[in-house]
Amino acid sequence: MSDPEITREENDSKGRYMLRQEGETAELTYSRLGGAAIIIDHTAVPDALRGTGAGRRLVERAVADARAEGRKIVPLCPFTKAQIDRTPEWQDVLQGR
Repeated sequence: MSDPEITREENDSKGRYMLRQEGETAELTYSRLGGAAIIIDHTAVPDALRGTGAGRRLVERAVADARAEGRKIVPLCPFTKAQIDRTPEWQDVLQGR
């Protein structure tokens, strides 16, 4: 089975990433802080996708996009903060580092 596609929607102030797999959707939402940073405020993974790495893949995509766009991340979401804290190679995108 191939990795599920992650899509992104963004407007002037907010955005979200969605991962669809097995008829379910996991989501990571954020608010923009101008063009310099995003505040990740929520990650939701339905029970059917828990333990599949869906949430981590969403954070990984947000980190990759932040790097590519020259943005920093403020992880208010406890799940996102924990994922970044335990992944040293992602910490360069944290606001204030």
